[in-house]
Amino acid sequence: MAHRAASCRCSATEMNPLAAAIEPLVPGLRRYARSWLRDRAMADDVVQDCLERAVGRWRQRRGTEVRPWIYAILHNLLVDHQRQHSRRGTAVPLHLVDDAALGHPADQDAGLHHRDLLRALDALPEEQRTVLLLISVEGLSYGEVAAVVGVPLGTVMSRISRGRDRLATLLQEDERPRLRSIR
Repeated sequence: MAHRAASCRCSATEMNPLAAAIEPLVPGLRRYARSWLRDRAMADDVVQDCLERAVGRWRQRRGTEVRPWIYAILHNLLVDHQRQHSRRGTAVPLHLVDDAALGHPADQDAGLHHRDLLRALDALPEEQRTVLLLISVEGLSYGEVAAVVGVPLGTVMSRISRGRDRLATLLQEDERPRLRSIR
């Protein structure tokens, strides 16, 4: 029995040349992964993946230098991890996330209001629509609009006033339910 216990205590160097080549590199691999990822648990997982690949592909390695080969595997895994992380974003436990960040308010209304506004603008007479767009959207002054359209300043002021009133009326009509009368 004592002989068997002694044989189990043999070092990895005596047990397996693969382990003898890889085991001294593990602390350096962990340091490199931790410095890259800044997350101890994730770094240990990536190093574990690296060691699994190294063991699984031990016979596929080229040359006799183990250290650069294993560091190349680790580096490629770290690059892949960074790419995945940048696509997925940072994982945060749900209990730490603010409830407001988990949901977004519905934005269908904005699309419907936009559609209604465009329809109402289309329903305006061209001269009212033109002055409204030049002043409201393009930010031109009344005087600049008068020069662009070729009408007196008073006419621009009249068209903008009538256009705003008509637009407000059209938008209010869209808010009311449209009912058919049945006779």
